[in-house]
Order: sequence, then C-alpha cells, then structure tokens
Amino acid sequence: MTIGWLDLAAGASGDMLLGALVDAGVPLEVLAAAVAALPVEPVTLTAEPVTRHGLGGTRVHVHTPPSDVHRTWADVRALLSAAPLPAAVRDGALAVFQRLAVAEGRVHRVPAEDVHFHEVGALDALADVVGVVAGFAHLALDRLTASPVALGSGSARGAHGVVPVPGPAVLELLAGVPVLAGPVPAETCTPTGAALLAACVDEWTTLPPMRVQRVGSGAGGRDPAELPNLLRLVLGEPAGPAGALLLAANVDDLDPRVWPGVLTDLLGAGASDAWLTPILMKKGRPAHTLSVLCPPAAVDAVQEVLFAATSTIGLRRQPVDKVALDRTEDSVTVLGGRIGVKLARSSGRLVNVSVEFDDVAALAATLQLPVKEVLRAATAAAHAAFPGAAFPGASARLADREGE
Repeated sequence: MTIGWLDLAAGASGDMLLGALVDAGVPLEVLAAAVAALPVEPVTLTAEPVTRHGLGGTRVHVHTPPSDVHRTWADVRALLSAAPLPAAVRDGALAVFQRLAVAEGRVHRVPAEDVHFHEVGALDALADVVGVVAGFAHLALDRLTASPVALGSGSARGAHGVVPVPGPAVLELLAGVPVLAGPVPAETCTPTGAALLAACVDEWTTLPPMRVQRVGSGAGGRDPAELPNLLRLVLGEPAGPAGALLLAANVDDLDPRVWPGVLTDLLGAGASDAWLTPILMKKGRPAHTLSVLCPPAAVDAVQEVLFAATSTIGLRRQPVDKVALDRTEDSVTVLGGRIGVKLARSSGRLVNVSVEFDDVAALAATLQLPVKEVLRAATAAAHAAFPGAAFPGASARLADREGE
C-alpha cells in the first residue's frame, strides 16, 4: 500500500505539482506523453534542478507556442474527450476542468458552460492539468493526503483586472478545505493548483504516520524571501499495523426494509462487519448511522456498494486499531447433525467457544424443534468438547459457587 502527502506550506500551482512528481521519480516522459496526446498546438515539457533558500528541487517548464485562443468549458471538454488518453487520465482531467468551470461561473455570475477560461484555458494550464493527473495515475497511490493550503495575500492582476488574493475562484475551489494566508504577500495558490488539489486529495491532515520512501520537491517560478517556494510530495507506506477503516454515514431517508440487503451486500464486498445504530438528527428526524468496518484493501469496493445501495451522499472515514484473537473452526455432533464451532484463543489459552447460529437454525428446522432448544444443546456440546477457561482457576471457582 502506497500513500502520499503534500506539504503545501508554500502554496500550490500546476508547475509546482509537476516538479514534485518528477522530483519524486515519475519519469518526465510519462507527463510529456500525456500532454503530447492533446489535440492542440505542440506543447513540450523540460525539467531543471533549482534551489530555493538552499534547498534543492525540480522545476518543470511548459513550453507553448504563442496563442490567443480563449477556450470555453465546452471547448476544453471536447478536446480532452477527443484526446487518445488513458481513461483515468482523461476522466481526471475533465473532473479538474469541470471544477474550474463551476468555480469561475460562480465568481463571474455566468453559467459554467459559458465560462471563458482565459489564463486557465491556456495551453500551459492544459498541460499542467493533464500532466499532473497522468503523474498521479502513474504513482497509483492508494491514498493522497495534504496539509492546509497557503493561499497568499494582497492582490494580483488577472485577465479581468486587479483581483484580491486569495483569488475568488481559488476560494470557491477550496471551499471546505483548511487554508491559511501564509507568510508571502502574493498569490501562492493558483486556480489550476487549487482545482488539482480539490480533485486529487483524499484527506487534509498533518503528515500521517508513514515509512517514508521518497520525497519530491517541486519549485515555483518565484523565490520569495519569506520561505522556500517548494511544494513537497512525500511518498511511503502507512506506519504500524495495517489496522482497519471505519466508514460511517447518517441516513434519514431510506426505506428501512432495504437495510438487511445493504448489510449483506457490504459484507459481500469485503467488509469485516456492518451495523446500524438508531439516532435522532436535527429537527427531530429519526435516522440510522450505518457503520462499516473494513480492511484497507476493501475500502474502494465497500464505498462503491455503500453509495450505490443507500441514499447517502457522503461518509466519514476513520482509521481504527483492531485487536483480534487467534481463531480456529471445528464442529460438534448435536442431535444427529453437525454444528460449526468457532474457537478463540489468547496467548494460546482457549477463552471463547461459540456455535454457528445458522447451523443451529438449519438443524432446528430439519428436526422441527424450537431453535432455543437446539442452541442450548449445541452450546453444551461445544463447551464439553472444547473445555477451557479465560482465567486460571475460573472453572474451580465457578464450581464452588454452584455448590453454595
């Protein structure tokens, strides 16, 4: 499992992300090939080592011919759809530009379809978006996290005149994301950088527990006095035991008759456990919290089932530690039938013996006996076949109590 973390203390831009990817080991040819697939004027990429405040990094330059084309969201969508790109790269780039179109539309009070991208529709921004998406696709990270984003302060001149920093489109794109001004009195996060972050980052956090394998530093064009103008990409493996993830969602608008099938489907997708908790939401609405415990490898499949089978539009993800006893399976003969038995041991000592209820219910139906009678007989047979006690001397103490 490979995870990544972005250090955004100096902000973010498309070229900084490109530089960080190359510096972290993504071949420049991977990014250049994706950019070359665009049906536009020839665009090339070059990389050079640079320093910022004495720290080394990589700066990627996007070389474009002169162009005064102002593309709309429809134009960009058409050229990306026509490009012979891998599906993941094409769809990822489309998602980034859609975010840009919606944000610019809100800022300028026009429909997203009518937005003329100006700066962000230029060839270098197309290259930034497609190259960055291709770079992350090459890394195939299981999870990408990032620090809060430094946006800068002051003002800047754009296609429409002087605009405040942070730019209105940047704030739209990063709504709900932890941000700060940072020490540099200038724009440190561009709309393209903001859109890429919003589309690619899974979680906003400090550096997560990890075993670091590689670090890539992407340099911006400026070298401000306040701090090194570097965006860092840290790659590695999660530290400590793999553990599990707890997924949770509050749902107040699903027919309750659907829930048994939902739980079954989640378990079938690889969840370790799934359960419902009745809750009371705002305005007194009755609802359920759906909780799903799953190993990291099953998260994508479980999330797909969760969104497809329920009406939720979001969920919470929380890493949890899990302590599991050593478990084995066996069986006992009860009333002429076989009943499965689960045995749990701690430090080699048998501490729990339980019977498979489905086997009990099936045998009860076959014998036309009450389930509780078969369960009682199966439990007694299991404990007789596999004697054990959680603590030394417990059996003797229980026997003494029964004799009182």
